[in-house]
Amino acid sequence: MKIVVLAGGLSTERAVSLVSGSGICRALRQRGHRAILLDIFLGMKEVPADLETLFDAPDGLCPDAKIEITAPDIDAVRRSRGDDGSCRIGPHVLEICAAADIVFLGLHGQDGEDGRIQATFDLMGIRYTGSGYLSSGLAMDKAMAKRIMDAAGIPTPKWEILHYQKEDVDRLAEQLPMPCVIKTTTGGSSLGVYLPEDREELKKALLDVMDFDGQILMEERIYGRELTVAVLGERALPAVEIQPCGKDFDYIAKYQAGSSRELCPAPITPQQQQQAGAMALKLHKALGLAVYSRTDLLMDEAGQLWCLEVNSLPGMTPTSLVPQEAAAVGMDYGTLCEEIVNLSYPLKRR
Repeated sequence: MKIVVLAGGLSTERAVSLVSGSGICRALRQRGHRAILLDIFLGMKEVPADLETLFDAPDGLCPDAKIEITAPDIDAVRRSRGDDGSCRIGPHVLEICAAADIVFLGLHGQDGEDGRIQATFDLMGIRYTGSGYLSSGLAMDKAMAKRIMDAAGIPTPKWEILHYQKEDVDRLAEQLPMPCVIKTTTGGSSLGVYLPEDREELKKALLDVMDFDGQILMEERIYGRELTVAVLGERALPAVEIQPCGKDFDYIAKYQAGSSRELCPAPITPQQQQQAGAMALKLHKALGLAVYSRTDLLMDEAGQLWCLEVNSLPGMTPTSLVPQEAAAVGMDYGTLCEEIVNLSYPLKRR
């Protein structure tokens, strides 16, 4: 197949996306596909007269991507394109995607998980991997996902949306229940998530989270073991337990070697594995997700599972959590990438 792996963009998860996309592209090329990587924001300034020749580019146009300790400078990326950056889809992106048999969405965060690119592709008749625009948008918005969890009877920590201005922060920092979690409703890779230990840290969190897009959500903080469960097709894969070497599973712990331990399958009972898988499948279906997703859970000291959120386009670097879960059932990275393509290709989008 001719496959465009779409990655990058202006999300705070840009670097993760480029590493995921490069891994996916190279894996698909090794399996005989004519795959290329394309940055959705930067695009290509010049393209050959025959777009078909692009799909034979050396190494699939993959960049030398890596994930730094800090999130990328999005303003610098915007300036690098050389125009005003007002259009979030770069030069020739849509026509190159239209020339492919399918687009593998290696995007993360906004412009990928929020459903906007899926809606664009639906209008243009472009095939793509994963979930459609509506379910993607619902899953990306943590508040909407929480409402669906509540309606479906899926246990999730108590939560509320906060509406405030900077002048309200001192009052809120004294009034809000502790311990709590403060997060933006549209963040990812633990960016825009704050775990204050005292009211001074809560005040700082309430100020810092205002720098992110989306609404601001306060969630009851539950202490316990961090688990994540992937869904592939119609089945849940084995749960992973994440043990941060520091206090929390933040951006650094997720992507820097040695910052966390990931145990797959998680050392929990068969019954707990079944319960975690059933919860992930239930949320996947309640949101109308398709092909694959990854649900993040907490298990408290009593063994109760709590659902935190679901990722419609989870990280797909070769060492990411979903590939680890697939490996636990005998599916290597290249087979996983190809399975996602095969499950997505026949889908009829609404």
